Amino acid sequence: MERSKIRKAEMKKIVVVGTSCSGKTTLAGNIAEILEIPHIELDVLHWGQNWTIKADFEEKVAEAVQDPQWVVDGNYRKVRDIIWDKADTIIWLNYSFPVVFRRALKRTISRISSHQELFGGNKESFRLAFFSTDSILWWVITTHKKRRIEYSQLSENAELSHLKIIQLNNQKEVDAFLSCLRAEQSRN
Repeated sequence: MERSKIRKAEMKKIVVVGTSCSGKTTLAGNIAEILEIPHIELDVLHWGQNWTIKADFEEKVAEAVQDPQWVVDGNYRKVRDIIWDKADTIIWLNYSFPVVFRRALKRTISRISSHQELFGGNKESFRLAFFSTDSILWWVITTHKKRRIEYSQLSENAELSHLKIIQLNNQKEVDAFLSCLRAEQSRN
């Protein structure tokens, strides 16, 4: 990780993107903790009970990004302009399909067996995970390549020229990034 890529002072409004199950929420939570800034988890704002979409999703996102500092995780196109227009940094988790799918499978099995409650009180089920086209596993399979292509073109988009784009390709790079961020934070 190049040291110039992580100047804390330049990172006040950060967006963490990547394919589903790439570790966006975990990374965003770690960044928020290190920088002592709010973490906005789009899934929490998006999902209501019984996996329904909350009617006030866009309003809640617009309200959340009014703060002077934050880190957001998520890929929702519906609110991308609201978030990205205010952001100064995008961190793209560009993990390979095998890594992401393995994480998705492990996370899904863990959540099913522990009956972990998710956003809006929802829980993953064996039927939903393995026998539904609404499955997160199926979502990873069908969107990974599309997201990778889409995010690989971020730096070419003139409308995003105000954003610093940081691409992290594996866990070693994420760990190095967080280590540098911690060191930068401790100096201040």
